[in-house]
Amino acid sequence: MPDVIKHALVTEKASVLIDKENSLQFVVDTRASKDRIKREIEKRFEVKVKSIRTLVTTDGRKKAIVTLMEDYKASEVVARLGVF
Repeated sequence: MPDVIKHALVTEKASVLIDKENSLQFVVDTRASKDRIKREIEKRFEVKVKSIRTLVTTDGRKKAIVTLMEDYKASEVVARLGVF
């Protein structure tokens, strides 16, 4: 399978989720399972994932909303990505 994680999704709503829910949003491969996404996030960003919600957008992209365990900060991951 090609890259599971295609890119981080940065929107106004994503910014709110970072602060309020300790969550990140990613566009992922449409064939990727939640378990596969979780393993990739934990490996790539050296964090622990609490939960993952996925949805397919109207334009056919798959979006994953990844909530991190309390010991890890989504804002730190975003800073390492150079998004904010």
